This record gives sequence, structure tokens and C-alpha cells, in this order.
Amino acid sequence: MAASGGAPFGVGPSWWRLELAALPELEESLLWKLGALGISRVAVQHRPEDPGERQLVAWLPAIDWPEPERSQLERALAPLAQTFGLVLPPIRWSEQADEDWSLSWKQHWQADPVGQRLLILPAWLPCPPEHADRLVITMDPGSAFGTGSHPTTRLCLEALEGLELAGLRVADLGCGSGVLGLATLRLGAASVAAADTDSLAVRATGDNAALNGLTAQVRVGLGSVEALAALLDGQPADLLLCNILAPVIQALCPAFETVLAAHGVGLLSGLLVDQAPALQQELLEQGWRAELTAQQSQWGLMTIRRVA
Repeated sequence: MAASGGAPFGVGPSWWRLELAALPELEESLLWKLGALGISRVAVQHRPEDPGERQLVAWLPAIDWPEPERSQLERALAPLAQTFGLVLPPIRWSEQADEDWSLSWKQHWQADPVGQRLLILPAWLPCPPEHADRLVITMDPGSAFGTGSHPTTRLCLEALEGLELAGLRVADLGCGSGVLGLATLRLGAASVAAADTDSLAVRATGDNAALNGLTAQVRVGLGSVEALAALLDGQPADLLLCNILAPVIQALCPAFETVLAAHGVGLLSGLLVDQAPALQQELLEQGWRAELTAQQSQWGLMTIRRVA
């Protein structure tokens, strides 16, 4: 029986394990770049009590990643840090036997309480008794899409707890794993329309909706803001979630009126704090009043409403 890396089980290490510090500025970019390179077995390790100390871990089939390719990967990742005026943290490589990689990957995930009411729970774990009173969002972190651990996602999840969501229609632009939309449903929203330009994200959102028994309340499609507007059937949502990078938000905001109703609220959570002023100005020119309402480290959460 062959392993997915091409080597038979039990015949030496067949996976390379990559580890590096996940600096807050770089985490989203690293996850995106690894996914774009076809590296989907990725985890971001942190302790719930210390989310600032984060480690990115990825597993690569050894047969596909000999030394020249690993060196080329390091060179491909380095410019991501240069964009922020940083140096890419040192990358550590270690070999791992085929039969061990899946178990070790799962060990990086644990029940993760967010805010006062939510719990992100890996699909293979039971709910810890001490969190039995929380609203559980079951996730299968099988790809490089968010599971609630990144600061931008946590900012948005915590903000959702402060909103009255009962009966609302929600639009999730750049849905990734679907965790934000699923959280709104757990908090009382009526339905979620979600879209992403990555087909793997579309699949992940659908799979996670099924894990939570929420398939009937979630519509997900492939594409950007136009696809999201189509899913909404011409009726803009009451709440817009948009956890994507600031330049992308800036490019898409002229179309926000097609997905967010005039009375609605938008949560934008993929931006760095120092990007907020320029984004606020662009949103104002499009008719949206934007406030920076929360921040964690260098990341900010912006709340938008229609200018009266």
C-alpha cells in the first residue's frame, strides 16, 4: 500500500515538516502563498491563553520536495516579509514518517474558546466539559483556511458577539473556511450567503456547514462580490463580513452596495491598523462611514455603515 508521498508505509521518513514563526503581519500572506503553491497541509500552532506566540507548521511530501525545491520555496517566501520591511523568520526542516504526520498535524489543533460565548472545536475532538455552555462551531481544519486562530478572524468573531443577529441575513465575502458565517448562525442569524475566489475555500465552507448541521442555511459559491450579489438574489444583506486584505477591500468596496443593505452593518477585519486611514477615505467616497472599532497587535477591525 503506497503512501500519498509515493513511498511505501514504514520505509523511512516520507514527509518534510516545515516550521517558522508566524509573525502577525505575515501569517495571512504565508498561508495564501503556501496554498497557491499546492501546500495544503498547514497548521498554525498557538496556545489559547497566548495567541500572540504563533508557529506555522506545514507538511510536504518528501518525494516532491528534494533540497533544491525546498531552497526555492524559501526564496519564494522571503519577498512576503520584505513587503512589510521584515526578514522572513528562519525556516526549520525536519523529516517525519508517513504514518506519523497526520497524527502530529491533528495535535496542533485543540478546542479554542473565542470571546465569551463561542468555541472553535476540531471535528475529531469532544467538547471539553468546561466549555459545555459555549456555542460550538465544529471545524475540519484540513486546508490553509482560517479556523478562528488568526487575529483578524478573532477580532471579527468577538465583534459578532456584541451584535444582535437574530433573524439577520449575512453575506460573507472571502469566506475561507466559513467560520465567520457559521458563527453568525450559532449567534442567531437566519442565513448566510458566502463566496470565495478559491474553489478549495468554497468546498471547505460547504463541508464545515455540513459538519455543523447548517447546510440548509448556507449558500456558497465561487467568485467575488458579483457572485455574492447573485447568491443574495438582488436583496443586499443586513450584515457583511469581509476578512480579506486591505488592498482587496479597497478594490471591492465600490460594489458593497450590492451586497450590504443601506440599513446594514459591515465588519472588515483583514487590515493593518496603519492601513485604516486610506481605507476609511476610500469607503467614505463610496458612501460608507467607517470606524476602527477594535485592534489586536497590528491588525484592526473596521465597522462600516451607510452615510445618512
